[in-house]
Amino acid sequence: MLKAGLVQMDVKFADVESNLAAAVDGIGRLADLGVEIILLPELWSSGFDNQKLITHAKQTPAIIERLREKAEDDNIIIAGSLPELSGDRIYNTLYLIDKNGDIAAAYRKIHLFTLTGENKYFAAGNKAVVAKTSIGPVGLMTCYDLRFPELCRSLALQGARIVLVSAEWPLARIDHWNILLKARAVENQIFIIAANMCGRDPDLVYGGCSQIVSPQGVVLAKAENKARRLSAEIDMNELAEFRKRIPCLKERVPDAYFR
Repeated sequence: MLKAGLVQMDVKFADVESNLAAAVDGIGRLADLGVEIILLPELWSSGFDNQKLITHAKQTPAIIERLREKAEDDNIIIAGSLPELSGDRIYNTLYLIDKNGDIAAAYRKIHLFTLTGENKYFAAGNKAVVAKTSIGPVGLMTCYDLRFPELCRSLALQGARIVLVSAEWPLARIDHWNILLKARAVENQIFIIAANMCGRDPDLVYGGCSQIVSPQGVVLAKAENKARRLSAEIDMNELAEFRKRIPCLKERVPDAYFR
């Protein structure tokens, strides 16, 4: 058994100090409940403040250092997406910090959402990432990635039993969010932990509905559209038994799919 959690945040647009304080408070409260892995939303430190991304990205190393201290102090895994400055490029990067404070993985978002112009401000990643952590392999995805089943399948085939989805998913398409989280969990026989933003920024209203979903598509915990913390116990034996009973991943026929 593993206790997993997330912090659904009403991210304050461009207000890094307030967002960091809210995140650290939420993490601490979940850690007090015995949660071992905690997920934050996409770009939780600033939101999509695209005109000032370089400024925000320059603060990311200090934020990461604060989270590393928190992870080590509370003996927890912390993950969430932040802007990353690398040379003259900015990436939407999902960092995972293990219980010892080490950065176990940094996943650069592959699929950029062109509808809102994300591709104009961010560079795209080019590699699926499964983090090796103290609780086993954990796959990483960010928001729009959820619409690409190939990515989640690749994470499962690389050994992920848990996949994290850090997101700022809008209210207008929240039905898709709810459907796709269940679909990715069931088709890959994995646990999904998905943290979304609530509230609004200058351009969009966000849909909340952060949740933890079992390999059989059971929603173990789900938030309304307001700031809150969630946790649920996930049973890795359930996953193993389900995969044994219905061995979808073993019975794939890849050679037949692209003939």
